[in-house]
Amino acid sequence: MNQNPRLSLWFRRVAGASALFALCVVVFGAFVRLSDAGLGCPDWPGCYGHFGVPESQEHIQRAEQSFPERPVDTTKAWIEMAHRYIASLLGVMIIGLVVMAWRGRREGLPLRVSVALLALVIFQGMLGMWTVTLLLKPAVVTAHLIGGMATLSMLFWLWLTQRPAPQHPAPPGLRGLTVAALLVVAAQIILGGWTSTNYAALACTEFPTCHDGEVFPPMDLKEGFVIWRGIGQNYEYGVLEHPARTAIHTVHRLWAIAVTLVVGLLAALLLWRGQGGQRLLGLMVGGALVLQLLIGVSIVLLHLPLGLATMHNAGAALLLLSIVATLHTLWKAPRGRELA
Repeated sequence: MNQNPRLSLWFRRVAGASALFALCVVVFGAFVRLSDAGLGCPDWPGCYGHFGVPESQEHIQRAEQSFPERPVDTTKAWIEMAHRYIASLLGVMIIGLVVMAWRGRREGLPLRVSVALLALVIFQGMLGMWTVTLLLKPAVVTAHLIGGMATLSMLFWLWLTQRPAPQHPAPPGLRGLTVAALLVVAAQIILGGWTSTNYAALACTEFPTCHDGEVFPPMDLKEGFVIWRGIGQNYEYGVLEHPARTAIHTVHRLWAIAVTLVVGLLAALLLWRGQGGQRLLGLMVGGALVLQLLIGVSIVLLHLPLGLATMHNAGAALLLLSIVATLHTLWKAPRGRELA
């Protein structure tokens, strides 16, 4: 079906702006977590019973009487509330996309994907609430990260659907390899979230060894990957012993090898076999991979500086988006000759 050009143009613009804004929300969410501001407001959706942050002495005293276990830290509270505000604004933008997709449903605008995206964002809001009410439970916080990355990817995909179809055929075999790259990167993002939410980023303080010159020091894999530990425990700053944190960190490192092999091969084949914009995608995928590896090593060697740790999340998002762009381009491209 032919789309209404004006409505299609506005849909593409809002989808692109929403994807860019979602990237900011994801990166700022990482900053909230890494700056230990996740419980800056101990309630939800307000902050100490307010929709803003209590700042006057009277309001602070009342807040601390209501939440005696959580003294007011206005800096962390504002960081947390700022994240809630911008995430809410993103939700409004996505509602706008659904409305436009509904109006243009007979002309081919992607209504089903838009509605699915809205459902995901609503669930994201629930995960944000549970992040606070369940006291930073790692399974919930990691799921919140996954939801954020999925929201970003879906918005980016919506924007890509409104662009002209690729003209060059897809090189044989690269569609399957791109799917494999997407899966290994998604798994690494989940492992990275698990590493961060269990405060295991500095379980290894050396590279390429872990600590004391050992590549594989004593580890507790079973304890490190217990997903659900019940309700009521405060997980701020972590609850695991060092061998369990070491296990999490080591698995994250080892999976980075799989990511490097699969994604590196994808980038190389795009550069070798691709045509036109496919080669540019190869540069983007390869560049994002190298950048992410350099940031990951630097985080260990420099002992987790906040700026670099936040950039690591941004790098993961950019690597994911480069693969999503590759998948869309190859999936929509004319099919090339199959391998003999």
